[in-house]
Amino acid sequence: MSKNLYLILTDLTVVLHLLFIVFVVGGGFFANRRRWIMVLHLSAVVWGVYAELSPGVICPLTTLENYFGNLAGLTTYKEDFIMRYLIPIIYQESLSSSVQYMLVGIVVVINIIAYKAKWKRILK
Repeated sequence: MSKNLYLILTDLTVVLHLLFIVFVVGGGFFANRRRWIMVLHLSAVVWGVYAELSPGVICPLTTLENYFGNLAGLTTYKEDFIMRYLIPIIYQESLSSSVQYMLVGIVVVINIIAYKAKWKRILK
């Protein structure tokens, strides 16, 4: 395969990774319509919280990005997607553990809000 194809695959994987993160944070607002989306979303939230709070856990999408990037001749990275791309944009200094826990808390609260109406309907 050509270097350009690997560059495209790297870019597509980064976009997919970002979309996954957006789904983890806000997917609960779309899960009210279909049960299968709710199951998929809650699984994604569990994975996202686990991956963010567990030292040394690397997301498979990060591994895939590194694989394609390496084949394209790019410099690969060892940290997760959030640390590599989003944190430098949001925070100018390195991310502390307390901020990391706060971010996870925000994701959980957003999802509780998203599912609150759904749970009320189920319990009736």
